[in-house]
Amino acid sequence: MKYVLLFVESEQYMNELQAMGQTERERAYARVHEWFADHADVVRGGAKLQSPATATTVRLGGGEPIVTDGPFVEGKEVVSGYTEIEVDDLDAALRMVRTWPGCPTVEVRPLES
Repeated sequence: MKYVLLFVESEQYMNELQAMGQTERERAYARVHEWFADHADVVRGGAKLQSPATATTVRLGGGEPIVTDGPFVEGKEVVSGYTEIEVDDLDAALRMVRTWPGCPTVEVRPLES
């Protein structure tokens, strides 16, 4: 079954990452790269997203579409990246996510077939 893992960064997490020294930040990124290497057999794609400041949102319905700069929600959490995986079931996806060394929230969503 295919799932998308949406990596969600909190404002606190982003601040903590920025406050790290270069060596500590490099170790944090190395743990993320290692996690992807450990799961390379089930990862089918994905990418880190650019900053929410680069987002453009189009709101449809009720007349002309409204185009605004920024993410579609305003809040203290933003989706910072995603990856598509193919595993046997949700339990397998959750086992993977439990070992995620990066941002504090991962949303697991099944893909429609």
